[in-house]
Amino acid sequence: MKSSAFKSTNAMILASLGIVINIVFGTVVQSLQIPLLFLDTIGTILIAVVLGPFAGALTGGLTNIIQGMITNPKNIPFAIVNIVIGLIVGFIAKKYKFNIKNAIITGLILSVVAPLIGTPIAVLVYGGVTGGGTDVIFAWLLASGQKIFTAAFIPRVTGNIIDKIVSCLLVVFIVQKMPKDLIFKKGTKNA
Repeated sequence: MKSSAFKSTNAMILASLGIVINIVFGTVVQSLQIPLLFLDTIGTILIAVVLGPFAGALTGGLTNIIQGMITNPKNIPFAIVNIVIGLIVGFIAKKYKFNIKNAIITGLILSVVAPLIGTPIAVLVYGGVTGGGTDVIFAWLLASGQKIFTAAFIPRVTGNIIDKIVSCLLVVFIVQKMPKDLIFKKGTKNA
């Protein structure tokens, strides 16, 4: 049998908790309408750091599918963004210690990669309008003569810079407070 990202029941429970964290934090921040903050990938980032890239990817993808089934089907096509976030963070955490410096660097990487993947989805599937806070900036940029991709990309990068860095830093602090026996990753520098 091939090696699994989920080597124990605790790992599966932790990944499930990651999905719950994504949904709860994302919903609370969206309800409070906090600008430039989403916090809907904290669980994905946490699981990617603690359990590895494939567990992070699975957590991220399932988050969007479950969220889409529960509240808004518009979330489902963006599952690929959350999957890629899990993979990127997981591979970075596997190679380097996920400390404050690397969390900031990872957050900056995610703030560009996530919109690069999410913008074409938003444009092709929804015409650039997804019902989020960035739609106002999108409409303004589009009205000012920007091409649709540019008008959709710029507000997403702007929002993601703050969100992804904050999310990665919060995960650093969460991991520092977690019991070390929950951080199971053979050959990584996080334990």
